[in-house]
Amino acid sequence: MFRHILVPTDGSMLSNIAVRQAAQLAAETAAKLTVVYVKPPYPDVRYGESGVIAPITPARFREFEEKEAQRILGLARNLCMEAGVACTALSAEGDEPSRTLLQTARNHDVDLICMASHGRRGLRRLLMGSETHKVLTHSAIPVLVLRSNVC
Repeated sequence: MFRHILVPTDGSMLSNIAVRQAAQLAAETAAKLTVVYVKPPYPDVRYGESGVIAPITPARFREFEEKEAQRILGLARNLCMEAGVACTALSAEGDEPSRTLLQTARNHDVDLICMASHGRRGLRRLLMGSETHKVLTHSAIPVLVLRSNVC
């Protein structure tokens, strides 16, 4: 069976449901569980007519993102504890969350990725994109997709 499960979270209700379900699966299979939050990189600096437009410094941006990562990962840790499962919580930075998740999975010898999906179809999916779909398309590691109509 699976020995190490990775579940990404963004702190949303949908990803919290996925964390709970991954924790239950880890408990039932005695698997190790890792929760990951992908932080965005500092946005590109834009130049306007009056010079550089930068609403926040890189240091303040990174500080804010790290606080947000710790808040979201703390919530995920609590959800895992409620399920009686210890978890490792990681944050990683990347401009393409799907690519960052796959690299994290490879780096940590994960053998199952467990992800939430809104189940969007058609034009909504095309316009909004799907990190879950990108992971499914590019992963050599099995991916368990948890579909929900929440949100």
